[in-house]
Amino acid sequence: MSLDNDRELARLWRVSKTVHEMIRDRGYEVADYEINTRFEDFKDLYSGGGGVDRGRMNFHADHAEDRSNRIYIHFCPEKNVSKAAMKTFITSLDAAGAKRGIIVWSEKMSPAAKKTLLEMQSEYHLEDFPESDLLVNITKHVLVPKHTIMTSQEKTELIKRYRLKDTQLPRIMVTDPVARYYGMRRGQVMRIERSSETAGRYITYRICM
Repeated sequence: MSLDNDRELARLWRVSKTVHEMIRDRGYEVADYEINTRFEDFKDLYSGGGGVDRGRMNFHADHAEDRSNRIYIHFCPEKNVSKAAMKTFITSLDAAGAKRGIIVWSEKMSPAAKKTLLEMQSEYHLEDFPESDLLVNITKHVLVPKHTIMTSQEKTELIKRYRLKDTQLPRIMVTDPVARYYGMRRGQVMRIERSSETAGRYITYRICM
């Protein structure tokens, strides 16, 4: 195998680790061995024909608290995602019995593919990530505090306790990297726990807009 292929495999090994961590952090069932796969084992699994077989990297996972909530992750084999590739993603999503899906791509997504992604949002909850955004897990950075998405009930209790309206909460944009990592949707509230030299810790809340 060429040096370029080894570099691509090393890159995808890092991406795969982050994706599996992200899915588990969203509450889905992901085993430790899926996250902690050694590079040599990853290489044996996904190298073939002198290149990287992204199709074998696809997987789905069920939510730990809601077995009907399944998510499917698709690693696009095309460098540039076409409309046809997006349709393949949707077909695979259906075959996996999932209504939530993530497509991971390497270089760019065509306008037609992006349009298809948006058009299908009425039937599915779809997300896309470039591989470059997944090379590291941003939530593990020392400067990123602990984030937790609140349940609908917890949000209601928070609003009631402080006699607030949704519009009075500080905001976090749906495009924020941490919001994207956790798959936040508009209207959800994030609980953010930070360290404090005086109070030990303090908690803030942000609503996704």
